[in-house]
Amino acid sequence: MSDKELLPQKEHSTHKEHSTGNEPRTGFQRPVLTLPNQADKLLLHSCCAPCSGEVMEAITASGIQYTIFFYNPNIHPQREYLIRKEENMRFAEKQGIPFVDADYDSDNWFERAKGMEWEPERGIRCTLCFDMRFERTALYAHEHGFSVISSSLGISRWKNMQQINQCGVTAASRYPGMTYWDYNWRKGGGSARMIDISKRERFYQQEYCGCIYSLRDTNKHRKAQGRDIIRIGTLYYGDNAASDNDATADKDQGDRG
Repeated sequence: MSDKELLPQKEHSTHKEHSTGNEPRTGFQRPVLTLPNQADKLLLHSCCAPCSGEVMEAITASGIQYTIFFYNPNIHPQREYLIRKEENMRFAEKQGIPFVDADYDSDNWFERAKGMEWEPERGIRCTLCFDMRFERTALYAHEHGFSVISSSLGISRWKNMQQINQCGVTAASRYPGMTYWDYNWRKGGGSARMIDISKRERFYQQEYCGCIYSLRDTNKHRKAQGRDIIRIGTLYYGDNAASDNDATADKDQGDRG
């Protein structure tokens, strides 16, 4: 299965839109962004629609030409992966931004993560995960004439920005003339606008980072607090999603542990 670039087309999703305009906070004026080295276009790795919404609108507002690259083999189970990808595609189409749908490649991710199943969040498993996604992003950029790459990963306060940026810089350094744009998407209220846009667009709101080990640990913590476990895709698939989540998680943890 090869990478597929989906060019903007007429919105076809049945998901209802509730937009109040491009600026979520009254009176806010975005800074004008410029790419490093006077580059004329950007390949933006996107992890999900909620994290990408503000990043995409900020880049668009500055008139920067860019393409979304969706490569996230860590997201599991596949049902969750497909929901997150569809949400990102929907928003890219609405914004008129080209979207590259890369391979799911989950078997490769599990193989590379062997031995790290019990590592904590922000640990070496996450570094490997970021490395893998940036390696693929940089490769696509090299093959398709992009000299600058970046990612929406860093806007989330749940992530270690330094860890993400180092992985991005390392991946870009493999190709002469390529730069990783380490812009701080959180500053100037970026994280707050991320939430505003997610609410405005009614994005599917995932409750864990993405990998099956994050799902396992998050559900363990929730159970200890007497809270319900995460229900994969409940807003999309109804109550059946809960039992599907339990069965899938149990099976995959047994297979991959």
